[in-house]
Amino acid sequence: MDSVRAVLIDIDGVLTVSWKPLPGAVEALRRIRDVDLGVVLLTNTTSRTRASIAATLGAAGFPVDAEDILTAPAATAAYLTDHHPGARCSLLNSGDIREDLAGVALLLDDTETDTETDTDAVPDVVIVGGAGPEFDYAALNRAFGHLQRGARLVAMHRNLYWRTDRGLDLDSGAFLLGLEHAARTRAEITGKPAPAFFEAALARLGVGPGQAVMVGDDIESDVLAAQRMGVTGVLVKTGKYLPETHRAASARPDHVLDSVADLPALLDSVVRR
Repeated sequence: MDSVRAVLIDIDGVLTVSWKPLPGAVEALRRIRDVDLGVVLLTNTTSRTRASIAATLGAAGFPVDAEDILTAPAATAAYLTDHHPGARCSLLNSGDIREDLAGVALLLDDTETDTETDTDAVPDVVIVGGAGPEFDYAALNRAFGHLQRGARLVAMHRNLYWRTDRGLDLDSGAFLLGLEHAARTRAEITGKPAPAFFEAALARLGVGPGQAVMVGDDIESDVLAAQRMGVTGVLVKTGKYLPETHRAASARPDHVLDSVADLPALLDSVVRR
């Protein structure tokens, strides 16, 4: 690979769990900043805006601001502008992320709207974000109805679960599989592992794939997806990492670390050599 100029880092499960810093994570990011490497934090988190994430990380001591963060909602807004301009969109998501969906025509909550008779309330696109209490039967059935009437399906990610301080929690990828199968459609993915998501991060830093490293706890969506684009992949054994998913993965990661705390040493002794 070329000389490393940039580091792409997943947030949830790598730097934090339930927004609490993992041991050594703050110091690791500070050390990476000190050697003037470019940094973008890539996250499929859909419950918070970039500004909210930056404020939370900053309060915990991480040297980041909103411009350092690329979220799946922000990528979704750009994708919809390019591929479905002017589309009326129904959002199924846990959390308020409208700030990062600037320019997207979001329909109001349609729980009391008869979409069979009110054509202005019929969405062109169903957007699936992250799971939470909002993913109940009624909401999923409404989304299914929209898809049957011809709406396109756009999903911010395919994550099946994520790590919290309680353990692993189910994520929207599990529900997405059911919607796709029932509606006989296939979602357009905008966050990781979509190549466009990584391309946007590289473009923001002005580097090529061979000049970047991607650090993640999801071997398929974070690490191997980046490796397929020519980015060096680093898998950390924190967050959602499970030995069985590592063993069953479709390929091998370039590097495996116990945690992100070990990343500066890897960059010094191996990758930047």
